[in-house]
Order: sequence, then structure tokens, then C-alpha cells
Amino acid sequence: MDISEEAFIINLGVHIRQLREKKGLSQQDLADDCGIPRNQIGRIERAKINTGIKTLIRIANALDIELADLLSFQLK
Repeated sequence: MDISEEAFIINLGVHIRQLREKKGLSQQDLADDCGIPRNQIGRIERAKINTGIKTLIRIANALDIELADLLSFQLK
């Protein structure tokens, strides 16, 4: 199965938002925990940017999950 980059980025953003909300964190809380700007979290969640692996590792650490779990979601 071919995965389009756009579909992956959109679904990743939705997944990050769901995980963040499940933890009861605001975008600002997550940004503070990651050491990145809040607007960058928003752009990731809205699939406006293709973020790098370093940022994804920071997000996974801030959410207290494995990177593999951050990247494990159903494509829609």
C-alpha cells in the first residue's frame, strides 16, 4: 500500500492533537514541554508543516510515549 506524504502528515497531526488532548495538555503546555514555539505545535497539528524527527522525538518524550507509538495510527 502506497502512503501519500500529505495523508501521513495530516493523520500525524490529528494523532498528535488526540494524544495531547487525552493527556489534558494545551498546545502551550506541549510546546513548553518540548521547548518549541506553540505556533509550531499548531502548524504540526493542522498539517501546515512537515516536521523533523528531532521535533517528533521531543513531542513523544513530552507526551511520555514511545516514538513508535507517536507514529502508529490508522491512515484515513
